[in-house]
Amino acid sequence: MSQLPLSVLRYGKDEPLPERTELRAGPLSVIFEAGDLRYIRFGDHEILRRVYVAVRDHNWDTILPQLSKVQIGREGNAFRITYDVENKGADVDFFWQGTITGDANGAITFSMDGEALSTFRRNRIGFCVLYPMSCAGVPCRIEKIDGTVEESSFPIFIAPQHLIDGEIKPVAPFNNMRAVRYEVDAGVEAAVRFEGETFEMEDQRNWTDASYKTYGTPLSQPFPVEVPAGTKISQSITLTLKTQREPIREKSEKQDTQIQPITLEISSTAPRPLPRIGLGVASHGDPLTVQELDRLKRLKLSYLRADVDLMQPDYESALRQATDEARALGVSLELALFLTDAAAEELRVFAEVVERVKPPIGTYLIFHKTEASTSAQWVALARSYLTDAKIGAGTNAYFTDLNRGHPPVDTLDLVCYSINPQVHAFDNSSLMETLGVQAVTVESARQFADGLPIAITPVTLLARFNPNATGPEPEPAPGELPAQVDVRQMSLFGAGWTLGSLKYLSESGASSVTYYETSGWRGVMERASGSPLPEKFRSLPGAVFPLYHVFADVGEFVGGEVLASKSSDPLKVEGITLRKDGKTRILLANLTPDSQQVRVQNLAATVRVRCLDETNAQYAMSSSEVFRAEIGELVESAEGTLELNLLPYATAQIDSKFC
Repeated sequence: MSQLPLSVLRYGKDEPLPERTELRAGPLSVIFEAGDLRYIRFGDHEILRRVYVAVRDHNWDTILPQLSKVQIGREGNAFRITYDVENKGADVDFFWQGTITGDANGAITFSMDGEALSTFRRNRIGFCVLYPMSCAGVPCRIEKIDGTVEESSFPIFIAPQHLIDGEIKPVAPFNNMRAVRYEVDAGVEAAVRFEGETFEMEDQRNWTDASYKTYGTPLSQPFPVEVPAGTKISQSITLTLKTQREPIREKSEKQDTQIQPITLEISSTAPRPLPRIGLGVASHGDPLTVQELDRLKRLKLSYLRADVDLMQPDYESALRQATDEARALGVSLELALFLTDAAAEELRVFAEVVERVKPPIGTYLIFHKTEASTSAQWVALARSYLTDAKIGAGTNAYFTDLNRGHPPVDTLDLVCYSINPQVHAFDNSSLMETLGVQAVTVESARQFADGLPIAITPVTLLARFNPNATGPEPEPAPGELPAQVDVRQMSLFGAGWTLGSLKYLSESGASSVTYYETSGWRGVMERASGSPLPEKFRSLPGAVFPLYHVFADVGEFVGGEVLASKSSDPLKVEGITLRKDGKTRILLANLTPDSQQVRVQNLAATVRVRCLDETNAQYAMSSSEVFRAEIGELVESAEGTLELNLLPYATAQIDSKFC
């Protein structure tokens, strides 16, 4: 078997990652990457998460940029960047020039001057400015386009994006904005000013983006709109800082320049039960093989999710297959039922099918095909036909749909919604940023769930469908993957992202979490036969994906507890701590393309350590049973402290008992 390229093992693609350039503008540090500004900081205080230009077509699909002629100049604590950008896709052809300057006083200006080279329809063209989640609860002053100023604060719980009379509303009073000012630290104030468009804000945590976003054009204006060829668009964003003091550097030139390890601290707060974990049935439609079933049994799943469209005449055969697979695995079924206005007849017929098939149903999820969030009438109707199982409802789409249309909690046994990290951004760093906000969705849902269990179902790397499309979805080009498939699913990146997701959803108290599918491109393992990934993506037919081993490591603690833990740098390293029958397991993940030093304390004198990284990933994928039989290396900890060097996107398992 040929060796997979290193980049494929790390993040699924045989291509380099975008280059990152660290720059300074007086007291501010900033990273320039692929035309965007990221992580603008005053010392260790993050001011802005990202500033970028977005081109969204009539379906809200992002037309990715192609950069050229990038010029970066530095002079002391100042910089100037210029570059050209083409956004091309389908009928969209938009060209713009970017200029970014940062001066020694801490002022940064980002301008874009563009022109449509074709006629196309767009939903948005222009700047997006992201504020980090650490702004939650921070007071701010909003300058409106008419010159008035309003006092407010960034929302703590996720603010709904209301839909009133067909019009999407921004977070009040963050609308008709010309500028916003807010405190970064004691005595330090940041001001962000917008030119060339009217801006407003949405709480991007609704889609598990770890940010608040200001953007133009206001959603109160019609969309999509036609952009005639020759249309010129110019905008700019300016950040200024008001402070009388210098930032406290994370790394002082006078201090030891040796990089300090990232620490994982285990909290003393009360542990939570490990949530029930399930997988979706494979969308490829083929029955699971004996080998696939054997591998899935090792995960100790609680259930399988199967979607049943009651309008489709052949759903009984798919239900029988899901029933056979659930029985073979010894688990129950989570059945997502999709109803129409003919729901009474559909449910009557479905009840007869259930009587014939006798599936092991543990939970029904009730959705209506024309409702973003299920209304009470459909739940009441379902209860009149469905018995001997819990009934849940909410949304089959994004948390934002649940947040703006609360479920009928007095009629339900549980509340549900789905998660994927790629509604607005698609690069590796942005996906890893979404992990922490998954817990915030659970905390926010708890505000209106009336104490009901919260089920996250499903969690996928890409959206399964586009709920906001205003036209048909394009078919994939020859040799390309379908829109629902992310090649990173088969990589170490996918394992690290999954581990982080399990950590935050478990610690937040979610009652159950459905991930991915059983097999295939969207599963935990590649199919042994059928359609492997296109050749350019270098798959291993018949192999498990690295994230399979994360589920297997967690599965060995089914029925156990999750202890809260905190990383000193959660954008680089995260961990989940499990406990059962006197045994403790810490699972760590390096979320970056660089090696990271990690320190874990309060361990026993001797621990067992097993890493999954680029040195053994292909072996663990192709010989999963042999890899899982390995119990790890015995390692002596120095006074209960262990330091590990995690290679890029590596995961590690540490088995120990706390002192």
